[in-house]
Amino acid sequence: MTTPDAPPGHTEPEPPPLRNRRRRPAPYLLLVPALATLALGLGYPLVRQVVMSFQEFGLAQQFGTADPGWIGFDNYADVLTDPTTWAVVLRSIAFCLVAASLTLVIGMAVALLMRQVSTTARIILQISMLAAWASPLVASLTIWNWLFDTRYGMVNWLLVKIGFEGMEGYSWLANPWTFFFVAGVIVVWMSVPFVAFSLYAALTQVPEETVEAAQLDGATRTQRFRFIVLPTIRPVLSIVMLLQIVWDLRLFAQIKYLQGAGGTVSETNLLGTYLYQLGVAQSEYGVASAVAMLMLLLTLGLTFGYVRSLLREERTA
Repeated sequence: MTTPDAPPGHTEPEPPPLRNRRRRPAPYLLLVPALATLALGLGYPLVRQVVMSFQEFGLAQQFGTADPGWIGFDNYADVLTDPTTWAVVLRSIAFCLVAASLTLVIGMAVALLMRQVSTTARIILQISMLAAWASPLVASLTIWNWLFDTRYGMVNWLLVKIGFEGMEGYSWLANPWTFFFVAGVIVVWMSVPFVAFSLYAALTQVPEETVEAAQLDGATRTQRFRFIVLPTIRPVLSIVMLLQIVWDLRLFAQIKYLQGAGGTVSETNLLGTYLYQLGVAQSEYGVASAVAMLMLLLTLGLTFGYVRSLLREERTA
């Protein structure tokens, strides 16, 4: 490589390849406090839970009146041979996939809507979603419980008014199917603002010149969305879907509240409430730890494809 001020024929040596340069330890040393905090805050509870899953750990061990006995894989055997566990697992997977998919579809629709409406309408929509998203969980669940109340609920009243006479006094939480319908509505309603804001931010990064050029070439709206918009926002879509699967699989507060409001616990348990029932209500901490480990493996299994695609995209970039 030559420079303007260098004599003719003089060339400067090329810099060494990045992979051969000596790495400085300072950036890695700066990560030590954060890694130490994560190891202390997350690593110890995880290790403790793994150990408890191989022990007989109940109420006596919790209060120190008996030592935890090492029983190997007995807790896992009890969990895996229990039909209730498999029913809860299948129920949790089905609810998680349906809720996460609906959240993604509705969030995408809202994000596209915000791109099309005027500035005033978009600001009103964003403020409304932000208010719903920032509402306290218990307050939101209380309002939804009032809406679906058997005697005074607005939903039953509206259905009766439009001609569904059989819905008068109907108990939405007593039937497992309608229980999960109400739970799905609440979960999707609470999750859509996050998805919509994330996807709207991604949509603002789509090159307008490319979209306009495709439109001039005769590409339809569907083709522009499929071949230009989706590939551009795919990394954000993958991350949002990954987070939704993780959040919906470990759902607890919404299901627990609705069970207390009238749901049948044995027929509406998901993994989060089932884990709570084993560990807190029945004091079977060893069995609950085994269920937690299986829940962790299930989460990793469901999200493995998304994590692998994210890593592949990162290596490509």
